[in-house]
Amino acid sequence: MSQPVLHVRGQVLVGPEETRDEIWVVDGRISLTAPTGHAGDVETVEGWALPGLVDAHCHVGLEATGAVPPERAEEHALANRDAGALLLRDAGSPADTSWVQDREDLPRLIRAGRHIARTRRYIRNFAHEIEPEDLVEFVRQEARRGDGWVKLVGDWIDRETGDLNTCWPVEALTAAIAAAHEEGARVTAHCFGEQSLRDFAAAGTDCIEHATGLLDDTIDAFAEQQIAIVPTLVNIDNFPKFAEAGRGKFPTYADHMMDLYERRYETVAKSREAGVPVYVGTDAGGQLPHGLVAREIEALTMTGMSNVEAIGAATWAAREWLGRPGIAEGESADLVVYRDDPREDLRTMADPHRVILRGHAHESQGRHHH
Repeated sequence: MSQPVLHVRGQVLVGPEETRDEIWVVDGRISLTAPTGHAGDVETVEGWALPGLVDAHCHVGLEATGAVPPERAEEHALANRDAGALLLRDAGSPADTSWVQDREDLPRLIRAGRHIARTRRYIRNFAHEIEPEDLVEFVRQEARRGDGWVKLVGDWIDRETGDLNTCWPVEALTAAIAAAHEEGARVTAHCFGEQSLRDFAAAGTDCIEHATGLLDDTIDAFAEQQIAIVPTLVNIDNFPKFAEAGRGKFPTYADHMMDLYERRYETVAKSREAGVPVYVGTDAGGQLPHGLVAREIEALTMTGMSNVEAIGAATWAAREWLGRPGIAEGESADLVVYRDDPREDLRTMADPHRVILRGHAHESQGRHHH
């Protein structure tokens, strides 16, 4: 049964500099020219179209207590779809969510396997908790289970010192990252503090999540090595809450978290100015609901990004970084259409007019968490 042809017209934002007046969707794929000899239905969708948004840091199948059943994971995926996030990099989940990839109606999912953390140095029920001598073995295992990414926990509160502390000796990291690269996977890591970033840069990581502890020396190293950061600013908004929770027992940690929080925009701004690649991720699943991608795009403009650059961090640039296509001839039609120009007002991104995934147009459900 062939789907009706969709005629998307208005402004199709193919890239930061490239717009088209119209494209067509034929049998789920993008056509830059009008189909000939097609006798079936043509449905017109008007507005401003973008490639499907990217949430490069979320956790499908994970909530605060650990893994959740498939029906909850499905709700996570649908909340993202309704928000226009059609390409998700799952940054660690204890649930096997590979079944999501068989569902035409759910976003595309790039899994990073399960978090790999140091024993008793991360949130319970989230990670494989291991010692450094087993790091290489577990990195190889998760590289084979995932879709080209491995997720490490780089630092966490150390109850003995009462502050954030690194989880791995740099030699173990270097061997583990080399092993991941041999397996054809890239490595990213949860890092809040300063020292873990030095160690991961020295070890040759590909990406860092949060990266709140970047300083001039690590910013230079990240820029030189083109190590990407996914700042998850909507989640860093929780730092004051984390700090308060720990203040009674761990005042040094609480002060540290508040310092990282207070300079969050400045840290990302300096990184961006130095040439560090910055992408959109929400960290949905641990603390936050799914579907906040528009809020993170808006938050990035607090770091000095223009609207177009912030949109790019969730569309053209992010898709290129993850090795996934945008709006191009013959590619799957994964598009979000808005009633107004998102470049003029980013608030319009919180309310997609139509979400088109694999050529199927979904009415936006209005399930957004405002």
